[in-house]
Amino acid sequence: MARFLPASLARDLPASIVVVLVALPLCMGIAVASGVPAEKGLVTGIIGGIVVGLLAGSPLQVSGPAAGLAVIVFQLVQDFGLAMLGPILVLAGLLQLGAGVLRLGKWFRAISPAVVHGMLAGIGVLIVAAQLQVLFGRAPLPDGLQNLAAIPAAVLGLLPLQWSSGTAAVLAGGATILAMLLWEKLRPRSLRLIPGALVGVVAGTALAAALALPVQRVDVPDAILSAVSVPTLADLSRLGEGGILAAALVIAVIASAETLLSAAAVDRMHDGVRTNYDRELSAQGVGNLLCGLAGALPMTGVIVRSSANVQAGAATRLSTILHGAWLLAAVALLPWLLREVPMAALAGVLVVTGWRLVSLKHVRELLHRHGVLPAAIWAATVVMVVATDLLTGVLVGLALSFLEVLPHLRRMPLRIR
Repeated sequence: MARFLPASLARDLPASIVVVLVALPLCMGIAVASGVPAEKGLVTGIIGGIVVGLLAGSPLQVSGPAAGLAVIVFQLVQDFGLAMLGPILVLAGLLQLGAGVLRLGKWFRAISPAVVHGMLAGIGVLIVAAQLQVLFGRAPLPDGLQNLAAIPAAVLGLLPLQWSSGTAAVLAGGATILAMLLWEKLRPRSLRLIPGALVGVVAGTALAAALALPVQRVDVPDAILSAVSVPTLADLSRLGEGGILAAALVIAVIASAETLLSAAAVDRMHDGVRTNYDRELSAQGVGNLLCGLAGALPMTGVIVRSSANVQAGAATRLSTILHGAWLLAAVALLPWLLREVPMAALAGVLVVTGWRLVSLKHVRELLHRHGVLPAAIWAATVVMVVATDLLTGVLVGLALSFLEVLPHLRRMPLRIR
């Protein structure tokens, strides 16, 4: 029997279990942050694991729903409706697939890291502001500035302290955040591979169950196929509209840039096979095309799950594929358990995740290594993403980064290898 099994299975199997423990709460939480049902994120995680894992150009990168796209999806659902998310992803996937075939992967890597990290930081601020509303037992507002402005009222709404659905949500979400942070700080070395997000969600869920807290819980269908909603011909016929074309282009560009930057980071974590960026871009295109046909969330290569995969000792892409299979098994066999998870617990995970996207450490490195201008580009991108919208913020950041390079164009050397 052993000769029919892959030689890497002894490393890939345990690594895949670690990755699915990281991915499960994040897939549901990112879906909720995107304003769609939790099962949509699980479908994307399954496709990202099994399909993209088979095709990927980055052998140890893990793909799935990303917090960096949650704000975009939320706005798209508000503007065009949930039914149009699928057709938009179909077009975005085709654009990525075409970019990979045309070998454009290296150009996405040329985007200034100050812009990319500024974009992610702005998204992090928006996620924290929106999920704090859920943490206080409220519904998130459609605008980032409105969510920020509503935080003081949400806090004051809990005073004087008395038992209510709001205080129950704060209790479940607060327990999740506390358990998550304490575990990551104090966990024993022998248990270092157990993710803090999972421990936090388990703690919040256990507390809600033990105290019978009156909090809203995740709604997961009995059959995963009921989460699949194939776009209709009427929806696909709208792909020629200007706003929908622009939305697909934004998703394709941002998902590709985030994926390839993540792949470059993963390459620095191991000594194995390097990433084929054009193949990875094509694989992401196929994945997003299938996510669109299934009516799920968009996907990218995700650094949190990918780094967990590397740290757990994965040797090949088999680990990524198996993690997708475990996600499918969890949704098929344990929907009753997933329905016990409070929405406030997922909000707690996302508050921590969003705050980490802000990454003040990165802007300090920009300031010390490259001077004031890249740090200013980062800050301008953050402010514009939060104050206006994602596309405007990214365009402002790209324009400023071009101005940074412009004076040096005549002196840039050409090296041929």
